[in-house]
Amino acid sequence: MTRDVLAIRHVPFEDLGLLEPLLTTRGYRTSYRDIVEPITQEAALAPDLLVVLGGPVGVYDTGAYPFLKAEQQAIAARLHAGRPVLGVCLGAQLVAAALGADVAPTGRTEIGYGPLTLTDEGRGSVLAPLDGVPVLHWHGDQFAVPVGAVRLAETPGFPNQAFSIGAHVLGLQFHLEADHTQIERWLVGHAHELAGAGVDPNRVRADAEVHGPRLADAARHVFEAWLDGNE
Repeated sequence: MTRDVLAIRHVPFEDLGLLEPLLTTRGYRTSYRDIVEPITQEAALAPDLLVVLGGPVGVYDTGAYPFLKAEQQAIAARLHAGRPVLGVCLGAQLVAAALGADVAPTGRTEIGYGPLTLTDEGRGSVLAPLDGVPVLHWHGDQFAVPVGAVRLAETPGFPNQAFSIGAHVLGLQFHLEADHTQIERWLVGHAHELAGAGVDPNRVRADAEVHGPRLADAARHVFEAWLDGNE
């Protein structure tokens, strides 16, 4: 039986990445909804799985980017219906906000490959394969953990790195989906942000080569486990 996945994409190079071939292998039919096509609540409720991807804007930037309000409302409708949702970076922040949690800028950035510390709950969750594995961080905003959610991971500068609600909602501040072999697209697409944060793209590029293959393997195990819980 063919199942449908809808991915909300905010910038072209932040796509499903490593997750897409896993979905295809499992028989999912994938489609993207770019921000030029505002998502409706009906469209968000329709697919078997909704993935909300990252982007360089803030949840609170609704005055400058009005689509964010409709997107959050559509995500809230899906969450209320108890349908599976995966949120990545901005996507996780939108999920948190849709659940009533605060999302705000921190005045600092976390960009590049670095380890997570899993909570006790995280070590018993689908994120267990990430224990000791550097992941790709690319954020400056922080979400609060929604009421009723379980906090799964942290870093020294960002104590809320992941949360879950049951088996069907997973929010990740970091980028498990990013394909390290495509890191150049990220470095060019976010060149201004890298320069502003004083991050050397050569360091990120080198770290992608060193840590990317191991992270890709761990990410596949995480995604497979999460999908297993939603089928």
